[in-house]
Amino acid sequence: MTTELNSELQRLQAGAHHDPFQYLGWHDSETGKVLRVFMPQADQLETQDGQVFQRFEGTDAFELHLKAMPASPHIPLRWLEKKSQQWIEGYSPYTFAPQIGELDMHLFNEGKHLQAWRMLGAHLTEIEGVSGCQFAVWAPTALRVSVVGNFNDWDGLRHPMRSRGASGIWELFIPDMAAGEAYKFEILSRHHTIVRKTDPYAQQMFLRPETTSRVPEKNTYVWQDNTWIKNRVEGDWRHQPMSIYEVHAGSWRQHEDGSFYKWRELAETLIPYARELGYTHLELLPVSEHPLDQSWGYQVTGYYAPSARQGTPEDFRYFIDQCHQNNLGVILDWVPGHFPRDEFALARFIGEPLYEYADPRKGEHRDWGTLIFDYGRLEVKNFLLANALYWIHEFHIDGLRVDAVASMLYLDYSRPSGQWVANQYGGRENLEAVEFLRELNKIVHWEYPGVVTIAEESTSWPAVSRPIEIGGLGFSMKWNMGWMNDNLRYISQDPIYRKYHHNQLTFSQMYAYSENFVLPLSHDEVVHMKRSMLGKMPGDYWQKFANLRLFYAWQYAHPGKKLLFMGSEFGQWLEWNENVELDWSLLKYPAHDSLRQLIGDLNRLYNTLPALHQFDFEPQGFRWIDCNDSEQSVLSLMRSSSTPGAEVIVILNFTPVVRHNYRIGIPQYADYREILNTDSGYYGGSNCGNAGKLAVQSKPWMGFSQSLEVTLPPLGAVFLQSVKAASEESLSTSPSSDSSEA
Repeated sequence: MTTELNSELQRLQAGAHHDPFQYLGWHDSETGKVLRVFMPQADQLETQDGQVFQRFEGTDAFELHLKAMPASPHIPLRWLEKKSQQWIEGYSPYTFAPQIGELDMHLFNEGKHLQAWRMLGAHLTEIEGVSGCQFAVWAPTALRVSVVGNFNDWDGLRHPMRSRGASGIWELFIPDMAAGEAYKFEILSRHHTIVRKTDPYAQQMFLRPETTSRVPEKNTYVWQDNTWIKNRVEGDWRHQPMSIYEVHAGSWRQHEDGSFYKWRELAETLIPYARELGYTHLELLPVSEHPLDQSWGYQVTGYYAPSARQGTPEDFRYFIDQCHQNNLGVILDWVPGHFPRDEFALARFIGEPLYEYADPRKGEHRDWGTLIFDYGRLEVKNFLLANALYWIHEFHIDGLRVDAVASMLYLDYSRPSGQWVANQYGGRENLEAVEFLRELNKIVHWEYPGVVTIAEESTSWPAVSRPIEIGGLGFSMKWNMGWMNDNLRYISQDPIYRKYHHNQLTFSQMYAYSENFVLPLSHDEVVHMKRSMLGKMPGDYWQKFANLRLFYAWQYAHPGKKLLFMGSEFGQWLEWNENVELDWSLLKYPAHDSLRQLIGDLNRLYNTLPALHQFDFEPQGFRWIDCNDSEQSVLSLMRSSSTPGAEVIVILNFTPVVRHNYRIGIPQYADYREILNTDSGYYGGSNCGNAGKLAVQSKPWMGFSQSLEVTLPPLGAVFLQSVKAASEESLSTSPSSDSSEA
């Protein structure tokens, strides 16, 4: 053996060779061709037709000399395994040419490979008649990367990968690999430390507490949602109803032993439940793999893997497909703002920072104990952009709700003075994150028309949901945290004090059309000692339910798309607990079941009447009738559509006092009728309201030429529409104070 070859073999034997293909596989020899194989697990090695390999004494390397290259370079082999002393058949991984093209690597390094998940990760495939799995990972500066797993006794010497040079990508095709195999990447860092990491692009993981990646099945799912996708592309979500039921899949329902419902079980239970209540969309708390249930999915370790808690990727596809076939959209919570420090995942991926900023003043969220993505590194940005598109492309997701956007935008977010780094202009804005978010929204909306992006952004950053071309971030919508905070503070007040806080109800109209807003009553508002929605309400048992019915009516009357967290629709008494299912037993009690009925009717009203949804984002859809009656804590307003005469009048009484003969101005000279009353006996109320028609009066009032006298129920809201419009839109059966229970 030459000195050069001896050096190559020594590095290979020591697990320090950056490119094993320089030594292994087919090479020229003085007599023709030589096939070199490195097999620490083998005592003997030969071809299946009996040609015996020679072992280099004192090493795990074998070689076979031939006069010429055989017809196929992939010779079937058999070896005597040391551990079992059994003969095993297979192929050498080192006879296969590189599978990743130069263009793919170039696009990835430029941050523009929009389907990077097809290149990186683990993929079952067949190469030149040999079946196996193609592995690829990005690990720049590493001295060696190996695929390890049960299939090779987690021995990093047995399957070292091919370095693709300056791209930082490593790849290896392993023959005879089947779906379900456990694997990780073993990385020798430039500092000569060894780390074992899960695959950042793994499309399947094992169930916690396991932390290993899993070779996924080939995706053979046949979608049946073509009509939904076509309508999504051609639709106009801005002017259509969007009522969102926010769900944590692990605790919506559970089996008696505490185990989670799988996606196929949720398809049979959650979908009909949400449709019965009239929701248009589900929003799922993060479904990407995460090790700790208590993180609710917001500390992601498997960005491309649906959590094994609810089943396989195909099960998740089935669930989404069934949602679409039942006219139910699906929005995913997506977490590009931070990731956990777990040693098995992205943190210090190559033995030093790679996915995170190296400077802890930029790269750490100390309050959360997490790390921040390096948005300026093109390959990291590509990882996130491709991940967003992955869920849309591979799982037909209809929208992404982007978590914790404020933490991405500001370099000083939750950091004291002196512990953050200013941008190049001396400012506090993270310009790299801003550019990433704009590129995200641009690409999503261009590639998948009709898919929405929603920002959870809690500051006054301007134009979050405005086009990039005019300086916006380009999101479709933004959570209205101001509305949520002000109104929850208001409704939590004893009614006797509400007149002093009336502006908390009305202030949102000062900015309601500055963004495309979603009105969120989310999981964050029913945890951490904030109390459940019902628990926030003041008063006795009856008043708590009446206040909550009134508050939900106010949410549906106010411009903006709607969101409510699971369990809030029937009035859970306890805060949400991710460890147990919702308290479904409460539906045995009329007050709770009636509240659920109200949510269903509010959704049906909202979905059916364009006046309540067509102009959620434009001022022409809303007008105060009277917003100044603070003394009586009453609001009256009008919602409008493009159809003249179809306006909906809403009057809300935030005190437990009945208001008789309460006069309001109305936009047209017509009789009106009550189309919904939250105090209806049908909803558990006192059945105080306006039975029959409300006769128009010629008396001018509040800037209108005509008016009505209305009875306002205690802690109640009434929705009115002209008799003609109500008849045309077939709302005569909506529960009001003249229901059959009166």
